[in-house]
Amino acid sequence: MTTVNHEPLWRPDPQRIARAQVTKFHTWAAEQHGAPSQGGYPALHRWSVDEPETFWKAVTEWFDVRFSTPYARVLGDRSMPGAQWFPGATLNYAEHALRAAATRPAEPALLHVDETHEPRPVTWAELRRQVGSLAAELRALGVRPGDRVSGYLPNVPQAVVALLATAAVGGVWTSCAPDFGARSVLDRFQQVEPVVLFTVDGYRYGGKEHDRRDVVAELRAQLPTLRAVVHIPLLGTEAPVGALEWSALTASDQEPVFEQVPFDHPLWVLYSSGTTGLPKAIVQSQGGILVEHLKQLGLHCDLGPEDRFFWYTSTGWMMWNFLVSGLLTGTTVVLYDGSPGYPDTGAQWRIAERTGATLYGTSAAYVMACRKAEVHPARDFDLSKVQCVATTGSPLPPDGFRWLHDEFAASGAVWIASVSGGTDVCSCFAGAVPTLPVHTGELQAPGLGTDLQAWDPDGHPVTDEVGELVVTNPMPSMPVRFWNDPDGSRYHDSYFDTYPGVWRHGDWITITSRGSVVIHGRSDSTLNRQGVRMGSADIYEVVERLPEIKESLVIGVEQPDGGYWMPLFVHLAPGATLDEALLGRIKQSIREQLSPRHVPDEVIEVPGVPHTLTGKRIEVPVKRLLQGTPLDKAVNPGSIDNLDLLHFYEDLARKRN
Repeated sequence: MTTVNHEPLWRPDPQRIARAQVTKFHTWAAEQHGAPSQGGYPALHRWSVDEPETFWKAVTEWFDVRFSTPYARVLGDRSMPGAQWFPGATLNYAEHALRAAATRPAEPALLHVDETHEPRPVTWAELRRQVGSLAAELRALGVRPGDRVSGYLPNVPQAVVALLATAAVGGVWTSCAPDFGARSVLDRFQQVEPVVLFTVDGYRYGGKEHDRRDVVAELRAQLPTLRAVVHIPLLGTEAPVGALEWSALTASDQEPVFEQVPFDHPLWVLYSSGTTGLPKAIVQSQGGILVEHLKQLGLHCDLGPEDRFFWYTSTGWMMWNFLVSGLLTGTTVVLYDGSPGYPDTGAQWRIAERTGATLYGTSAAYVMACRKAEVHPARDFDLSKVQCVATTGSPLPPDGFRWLHDEFAASGAVWIASVSGGTDVCSCFAGAVPTLPVHTGELQAPGLGTDLQAWDPDGHPVTDEVGELVVTNPMPSMPVRFWNDPDGSRYHDSYFDTYPGVWRHGDWITITSRGSVVIHGRSDSTLNRQGVRMGSADIYEVVERLPEIKESLVIGVEQPDGGYWMPLFVHLAPGATLDEALLGRIKQSIREQLSPRHVPDEVIEVPGVPHTLTGKRIEVPVKRLLQGTPLDKAVNPGSIDNLDLLHFYEDLARKRN
């Protein structure tokens, strides 16, 4: 449902509109490339999707993308999947990320904060030096273009240096956060067969130190392709036998050498949540990420050299990669390594205050938690530098918009940018536009170059109605492929099987007649806790190792108040009892082997788990039942092996509601 009140919650003042980069880009694109000079952002957006080659050429010129060899044309092939961007061109992502070192060497590129210390700067010159040193050492270790380099690291400067050094040599970066258990990491890294592993000995979270040396030892044993392991002593321990010291690899003073790679050369591998089996290993390109992130961060987020960019994230989430790309716009990037709510719920606002953040990004769940805990950010902290509060991970409920607006009203209303995209494109489909008003519960507009539509089941676009989120033209950051998907079938089936040649993302959305976007949550069954997505398959694998559990079903349910309820349903083996001891073992297994964030809110015994006729657990219909959808609308009865089992979930939903 769209909001009834048509009066905007916030409007940018004329000065903000005039100084916004997207305004300046629009004026220039009208003069240089024939963009419409009138009609504001909607006209610019229409042009960007009608004339994608001209638009993306303009983006590369506006941001001075350095092609070491020129491209033959912008789009060699427009088909999806398989679009070819800038064929013939070569470049390097890391070279662009470090460009500000030439003009602002002594200014901070990174500000690093954790639970124990004040912000520590890493200057542009120092960042460039460390990347140069590490890139040379990676080459000495035999890392060549296309080789995979992995990081089991928290959100610390060393992770940024390792990513950029990997990109500099043409390697392919991939990372997991250290709160992931060994099984979760191996499900990801074993697919891509890394040759180098950067790892910490542990991490600090919630006022405690968490030793991860046993997990690291298991990773080393289970990743036979590793040629080197690099030890980063975050907790001060000695390097294990055979590991290299981070300090030794980053000690020299040499200019980085940037391998010039094809536009579509892999930059990194991100992972889907693995709802049905292993997580998808999503490959995105150096050039595609470069131009998409320049557009998104420079035009939509309006970031530049005067800004400080803080987004609460971990290295296991695409928002970390997006955060690092803030360097592309010359922005100082804030890295916070710690709990989102320690020592108290206001923790993230305190980081924004201490670092002078101008754009602060977080999860919708954190905003709602602050509202519930009666945190008063603008009153309790000096947030005078914050120009924009952005949220993602799940839709920000209307109450969250209103709460944020009201909290900042006394000090001058803040721009609230609710954004929505995906790991699959490592960017946003819709969200921040600095020149447009903000309406309660709505994302401001689709992104430039993104032909976002809501489609009904027959493939017809709808306005002011709920439909499937689709993108009808290619985006440069769409995956170039999945790893270990030689014929492209898994990639095709993930996005293009419903509407041939059109990207279907798996979200329910409404595009309003005013051009804004409302996100209604996933149309599939990904679990999303505090912005961290995980697939149900990961949970099943761990829970069903316990002999007492015959089968399980886990559902993530977005609540009307902005909360998120994640029950785990268990079908017990004969003779087993769901007592406190078993309950404790279930939660402990998930906490230790997967992630503390994905411990269920409730564990509920059920008479059985319903399946499709081909034996797949049905998650989406159960989720719909739990959200109050009637049984006859939630599921096609002819597709279920035992329809009677669904009455249990229907009754549970009735009691809860």
